[in-house]
Amino acid sequence: MIQQDPQTAVAMSERQARYGFPGGHPFGTDRHGAFLREFDQRRLRERVTMLEPAEASVEDLLLFHTPAYIEFVQRSSEQGSGYLDAGDTPSFRGVYEVAASVVGGSLTAAGWIMAGGRRRAFAPIAGLHHAARDKAAGFCVFNDCGIVIEALRRRHGLERVAYIDIDAHHGDGVFYAFEDDPGVIFADIHESGETLYPGTGSETEVGRGAGAGTKLNLPLPAGSSDAQFRQVWPQVLEHIGGHDPQFLILQCGADSIAGDPLTNMRFTPAAHAQAARDLRALADRLGHGRLLALGGGGYDRANLARAWTGVLEALLEQ
Repeated sequence: MIQQDPQTAVAMSERQARYGFPGGHPFGTDRHGAFLREFDQRRLRERVTMLEPAEASVEDLLLFHTPAYIEFVQRSSEQGSGYLDAGDTPSFRGVYEVAASVVGGSLTAAGWIMAGGRRRAFAPIAGLHHAARDKAAGFCVFNDCGIVIEALRRRHGLERVAYIDIDAHHGDGVFYAFEDDPGVIFADIHESGETLYPGTGSETEVGRGAGAGTKLNLPLPAGSSDAQFRQVWPQVLEHIGGHDPQFLILQCGADSIAGDPLTNMRFTPAAHAQAARDLRALADRLGHGRLLALGGGGYDRANLARAWTGVLEALLEQ
């Protein structure tokens, strides 16, 4: 008999599914379908609360992004051509609305957790960690991770939010936005910037000013496997747990799995499941249980489906 876990939810919609770029772009709209097929094959829909996200408002976007940048995306969305950055993130007609839907999904999931009596949620098309406050980058139009962090602190009164990132790419848009902010506890395992975009995230980048020591970057050499992940992962748990965060966010990008066409890492989905399982246990030990997982990158569709459903199954473990 399949048992539903009332403390775990999934936020996704057809609007979010349209977040992707045309012309054979690696970040295509078929990523959502790949996850959805595996999600239903494993009968996970029957075990979770399904959330229907709303589109984020301009007020929501302003929690993180500048007014000028939001207006630029709106204009580009109406024109439907060109690029939102130097050449990685194309514009298309309606890009503003679908990007705002991604933010809406992450905010809906975080708000559901904060409503009380709920603990864990997952948003698959989410975790757009490269966008800066004033620009797009790396397939990311709006940084839903940063917006959720700001919402948790400004709207829900939290003082310390932890952000953990195991995507192959460094979460530079989150890191630099909060580099000097001691209230954002940051830990990122990624392929070294010497071999992969965006070229940042050195182990010497530990935060600055008031935020010094609250940030942990663990770059790994190209070709690193689960063995290397397991070697450094305890540092993440120690770093996060030592700061007593009131909410945990996991960006679980699947592009760190072997075979991804854009990266050089060799993790398996077991690493992603372990990250979710251990962070769930940490959140429970901290006394609140709050954990939001965001899908992030991943450009091999089978890898993406296995990794994200593995994360969700770890959140659902009894």
